[in-house]
Amino acid sequence: MRDITESLPKKVFEIDDGKALKSVLISVTSYTLGLFMIAKAPWYLLPLAWAWTGTAVTGFFVIGHDCAHKSFSKNKLLEDIVGTLAFLPLIYPYEPWRFKHDRHHAKTNMLHEDTAWQPVWKEEFDSVPALRKAIILGYGPIRPWMSVAHWWLCHFNLSKFRPNEIDRVKISLGCVFAFMAIGWPLIIWKTGIIGWIKFWLMPWLGYHFWMSTFTMVHHTAPHIPFKTSDEWNAAQAQLNGTVHCDYPSWIEVLCHDINVHIPHHISPRIPSYNLRAAHQSLQENWGKYLNEASWNWRLMKTILTVCHVYDKERNYVAFDEVVPEEAQPITFLKKVMPDYA
Repeated sequence: MRDITESLPKKVFEIDDGKALKSVLISVTSYTLGLFMIAKAPWYLLPLAWAWTGTAVTGFFVIGHDCAHKSFSKNKLLEDIVGTLAFLPLIYPYEPWRFKHDRHHAKTNMLHEDTAWQPVWKEEFDSVPALRKAIILGYGPIRPWMSVAHWWLCHFNLSKFRPNEIDRVKISLGCVFAFMAIGWPLIIWKTGIIGWIKFWLMPWLGYHFWMSTFTMVHHTAPHIPFKTSDEWNAAQAQLNGTVHCDYPSWIEVLCHDINVHIPHHISPRIPSYNLRAAHQSLQENWGKYLNEASWNWRLMKTILTVCHVYDKERNYVAFDEVVPEEAQPITFLKKVMPDYA
């Protein structure tokens, strides 16, 4: 890993407060525009307004993500304040997410230990027949929204954190609950329950679509293995187990290049606005080890219909091979999802 990190130009690690401010302005402006679009759009254009606004608010998450990695500003107190504020519209507690995310970087694609996506273990799958349908749905049709479950299960339970983390976790939870206690009633008072659904819930679900999609595309492919701790290798996991994926330009702009993900796993200290320069360097020096893709129907179909149950030899086995009689949702996706790249 040291050789890879040292091959990167020093300038990609430089923090530029002006570029950080530009990121904030892009997100605030695009989110404000999205709310205006929701307010003015006729009902049949609301899905487009929600798609834009959900993508724009994902930019807030990326700003908080940089703050959590201490790659946003030279002022570290400002980073914690901006990170906390950026996460509030998502009702995401900043410190709990930061602690969990640090473990993802430390143990990327390590079986049992990575806090992001994990393959399903066949032994566990076989032991819970009553939950199989839910697991199949969660790794199939509703996988692009499964970050909602991760958000709820992993960030609000104090028992999931170390004693030295608890005080900061409580502060973040207090901020989130205060936002909900003030913001939600205010939205409902001004616009009603329907307004709360239009202006907050639907963009929030749009954000979770991107949260789930980015995360699974970053580290999930039939040829990318998960390893046990005794077989795991940091360089292989971070460089060769991470995927760079190109999306439509407007998505990349609103989400501050979160898709340029390989250099971020080589060093989380690289600010989002320097990721493209870092990736170009990796292409020049380590290109044969990189996984690069374009976001398309075939990519999503492969992840949703193949990358399910862990297999040491094949990496993944699809649900319809393991339990064909219960895998109708996967069979359905294979039939209805287009296969073109």
